[in-house]
Amino acid sequence: MATATRPRGRSATRLAAIASLRMAAQRISATTFVRPVEAIAWLGAVQAQDYLGALWAVGLRLAGAREADVEAALADGSIVRTWPMRGTLHFVAAADARWILDLLAPKSVAGAAGRFRALGLDDETFARARRALAVRLEREGRLARPAVYDVLERAKVSTEGQRGIHILWRLAQEKFLCFGPREGKQQTFVLFDAWVRGDRRFKGDEALGELARRYFTSHGPATASDFAWWSGLKRSDARRAIHLAESQLIHETLAERVYWLAEPRAVASVASVASVTLAPRVSRRGAVLLPAFDEFVVGYSDRSAVLHETQKLAMNRGGGMLNPAVVVDGHVVGTWKRTIARGKVAFTPSFFEPLADAEARAVASAFRRYADFLGLDVRGAA
Repeated sequence: MATATRPRGRSATRLAAIASLRMAAQRISATTFVRPVEAIAWLGAVQAQDYLGALWAVGLRLAGAREADVEAALADGSIVRTWPMRGTLHFVAAADARWILDLLAPKSVAGAAGRFRALGLDDETFARARRALAVRLEREGRLARPAVYDVLERAKVSTEGQRGIHILWRLAQEKFLCFGPREGKQQTFVLFDAWVRGDRRFKGDEALGELARRYFTSHGPATASDFAWWSGLKRSDARRAIHLAESQLIHETLAERVYWLAEPRAVASVASVASVTLAPRVSRRGAVLLPAFDEFVVGYSDRSAVLHETQKLAMNRGGGMLNPAVVVDGHVVGTWKRTIARGKVAFTPSFFEPLADAEARAVASAFRRYADFLGLDVRGAA
C-alpha cells in the first residue's frame, strides 16, 4: 500500500486532541462496561451491517468480553438488530428500539418512496406481506430469511430482485419485524412486539433531545453536521435537538467549527437514563483494532480527526466500504484482515507507513486481544 505520512503541526495537534477525546467518549481507550447492552445504550446505536465486525465493535468497548457474550445478548433480547437510522442496520438496546424508530423511521420511509414505486411495492403489497408473516411468526416465533421469503411467495408477494429485502426493511421501520438470534449462520426475523421488551418512553422533543444527549456524550467532540449525518435527521431538526439538549452540553470553537460534547456533570445523568453503570474504568493504551464501519470512523460526517485525505483512499474500497482499521494513539495507521483456520486466527495488516518498535508491539497486543475475544489462538504467535 502507498505510504501516507501522518499530518504534522498545529492542525495535527488539534485533530489529535479531538481524536483522543472521542476515543475516551466512545469507551475505546478506557471502558466502564461489562455488558453488551451498556456499551450499545451508551452509544445510542452501533452500525451493524457487517454482523461479525459489529460484534467486535461492541466487544472492544467491554472489559474482558467474548464474541459469545455479545451473541448471547442478541439471543436474550437485551439488544436488537434492526434499521433505526439512515436506512442502515444497527444494534440498539431493546429499551431504545421503539422510541428511536418512532423518531427516525418516518423520514427514512418517506425517502424510500420512489424506490418502493420502482419495485412495484404499494400499501396493499405491504399489508398482504404483514398478514402472511403475522400468522406464521405467531405460530413459530422466528423464521430465517429463506423461510420468510417462502411465506411471502406463497402469499403471492414476489421477493424477486430487491423486493424481498425492501419489504423486510419497510416492515422493520413500522416496528412489525426485527432481527432475532442467529440459527447457525442464518439470521432470523421475529415479531417486534413479541421480542422487544422494557422500552423507554421518549416522544417528540423529548426524543430529539435524548438522541442528541446520547450522541454528544458518547461521540463528542462532534459538530451539528456530524450529528445530522449520524442520525439521519434534517439539519434543522438536528439543530433543534442540540438546542433541546444544550443544558447538558458544552461547546468549543476550533478552526471556525463548533464542537459539542457532554458537560461533565451531565455524564452520570445520561448514563442513568440509558441504564448504564459507570464503574471504575479499565484503561487501555497503545493500539486497538477497529472493525469495518466502526463508530469511531463512520459516526462522523467529517473524519479528518482520524483520517487525512490520502488515508481515506486506502480506507475505502468498492461501494465506499470502510476497511477494518488499526489505530495507534487515536490515529488510523493502517488496515487489517483476518483469516480463521484450524482453530487459529491469522492477521494481515497493511500500514500506511512503517511503525516504530513500540507501535508494532502495541499492534501485536491488539491482535492478541481480538483473538481472545474470538476464543482463538493467534497463528504464528511466539
